[in-house]
Amino acid sequence: MPDVAIVAFAQSRHRARTDEVSEVELLMPVLHDALGQTGLATSEIDFTCSGSADYLAGRAFSFTMALDGVGAWPPISESHVETDGAWALYEAWVRILTGEAETALVYSYGKSSPGDLRSVLTRQLDPYYIAPLWPDSVALAALQARALIDAGATDERELAGIAARSRAAARTNPNAQLTTAPAADDPYVVRPLRRADCPPVGDGAAAVVLAAGDTARRLCARPAWIRGMDHRIEAPSLGVRDLTDSPSTRLAAERAGAFDAPVDTAELHAPFTSQEVVLRKALRLGPDVAVNPSGGPLAANPMMAAGLIRLGEAAARIHRGDSDRALAHATSGPCLQQNLVAVLEGE
Repeated sequence: MPDVAIVAFAQSRHRARTDEVSEVELLMPVLHDALGQTGLATSEIDFTCSGSADYLAGRAFSFTMALDGVGAWPPISESHVETDGAWALYEAWVRILTGEAETALVYSYGKSSPGDLRSVLTRQLDPYYIAPLWPDSVALAALQARALIDAGATDERELAGIAARSRAAARTNPNAQLTTAPAADDPYVVRPLRRADCPPVGDGAAAVVLAAGDTARRLCARPAWIRGMDHRIEAPSLGVRDLTDSPSTRLAAERAGAFDAPVDTAELHAPFTSQEVVLRKALRLGPDVAVNPSGGPLAANPMMAAGLIRLGEAAARIHRGDSDRALAHATSGPCLQQNLVAVLEGE
């Protein structure tokens, strides 16, 4: 099987609202940026895969409109996943590994501002036992945070430190939505989570270009080689899970080869500070690992794109020479229900 690398990464400047543009208009500059970094034309892309959610957009088959920004004529080889773009990248990676493509364009986007995201996300829960209770995403994350605190795994002081570190790191990221330090009197949203413990609601898009072997070396001075990638899922019922641990993340990391050698960087899709505590334990990350040097999802968390951005940010650090071996993680669902782990290396 060929070696596959991320050779380009682009993202939008994430904002709380983008009422003046459609999803296509939000996505177009990002696609042009990613392709422009490689010099490839759309006709030179063998496979295109996207990630988004029709439910978030509020209309069926909304992803087909985004293809207007890609250019689907003459006909292209294209696929779509109804989830975060990290899983679209996984599909494209497998397509290249099987020899069906040599280059791939992966993109994802989401506009959360038109609706009430906390209410919208209740619809992904079990429709018989949990969804009728309308527990929103923050309330469920607070339940997980409370379980961690009661188990002695963390406390509010540590969570505040994670929030402050993420905001500080975001100051060097021109695409971050939040960069100011948390307020001293930061109010609770749902105890024990304060406002800075929660991700911002906003709109954004991201895109990456994948290539195999010598093509990747031709397109990028220092490709970010995908050495392994895997994704796993927890039981859908929250009542049968230990919310203080993430076995699916640990298993995905093992299968991806994350524990075979140390990593120097980890981009974790931990939308809540308490979830970073869970992921650090599951991924065996020590204090010497730079966690979310981009600011992470606590600084910008566009739905359906934040996971892909974690892979892109990790790859970009390898491209720049700031990292030699990086881990990237993406999640979907309540309380870290689904988890994807990738290991990236430079040459």
